[in-house]
Amino acid sequence: MTGVTPADRAYLDYAGFAPVDPRVLAVMRPFFEAGIGNPSARHSLGAEARESLDAARTKVARLCGGAVSGVIFTSGATEAINLAIRGAALAARDRRRGHIVLSAVEHISVINACRDLEKSGATLTFVPVDAEGRIDPAAVGSAVTADTGLISIGAANGEIGTLQSVTEIGRIAASAGVPLHVDAVGALGRMPLAVESMGIDLLSLSANDLYGPPGTGALWVRPGLRLTPMMLGGGQENGCRSGTENLPGVVGLGVAAELMRTEAAHGENARLVELRDRLRKGLLEAIPDCRLTGPATARLPHHLSIVVRGVKADSMLLDLDLVGVAASAGSACAALTETPSHVLRAIGCAREELDGPLCFTLGRWTTASDVDTVLDRVPPIVSRLRTLTAFTPR
Repeated sequence: MTGVTPADRAYLDYAGFAPVDPRVLAVMRPFFEAGIGNPSARHSLGAEARESLDAARTKVARLCGGAVSGVIFTSGATEAINLAIRGAALAARDRRRGHIVLSAVEHISVINACRDLEKSGATLTFVPVDAEGRIDPAAVGSAVTADTGLISIGAANGEIGTLQSVTEIGRIAASAGVPLHVDAVGALGRMPLAVESMGIDLLSLSANDLYGPPGTGALWVRPGLRLTPMMLGGGQENGCRSGTENLPGVVGLGVAAELMRTEAAHGENARLVELRDRLRKGLLEAIPDCRLTGPATARLPHHLSIVVRGVKADSMLLDLDLVGVAASAGSACAALTETPSHVLRAIGCAREELDGPLCFTLGRWTTASDVDTVLDRVPPIVSRLRTLTAFTPR
């Protein structure tokens, strides 16, 4: 990047990486510096470590709305998702229930975990979505068979921001006696989610999406639900995830979860909605042949996604970075594949739209000035790139 100072930069890629809150770092720091013991150790330092681990577990459970004993700490959301899907599916297979129901717009970590199980005999049913990425709960119910061992549905889509009807799907899953896994990355703390009241049996989350440390996550598991562990060893985390716990990271996750819950109650999501809607209105008015993907309102409060005809996402992102705007083309986890988004295909985007997705995700430190910066710098870039490709507006 040339000619742009940090003060000029507008960071709108919070879904890709959320900066760790300084308040989280302040609580984590002593756990790196003070020589705290192993939580499994039977001495006083180990007891102190266990107390810190238990306190973090309580904070995460409070944000999830479930029993404290259900929280299992992991290395991040991807491990939590794999433990939920593979662990539950393999346990269900013992009861000859090898069928999994998921939607066509799930995160790639969900899809790949299910595809891997398919190689060893599992069968998959992908429930379609409408043009705004919504899943019809009735379609989920219709997909369930006597062989279904798991339903996996994301609470909100990370590429187009669409919120799903989790409560209705939870009711259907409970009625069928099938465990429901909800990928809550990006959604937890930003939409109503409570595992007990919504019938969720497994919920995966990432610390970094809560402004906590990367490389830390958790899976909430309904007490009594059996999982086949993926990590074998000393039996930590109730035998579901062996290995010495990342105590500084887990403590940071706990603080981040508590801050997320508190700030949501004090209007943070409403603030983000106001900024997001101003950004959406400005971009759609300033850029011809550009449209919103996902719904206008029933979406994540911090999330805006559009498709721009006549330009390629990689070119837009490079030019935006050069003028100090950090955005994305969708899921950071899928960026390395360099293939058109399965989510955009599922909602029926035209071929020329698949090349030009642009996603802005706002966060705790986003200001009105950041929105003004984006509105000032994006339209000229789109216009210039279209000139280079001789784009003809419709």
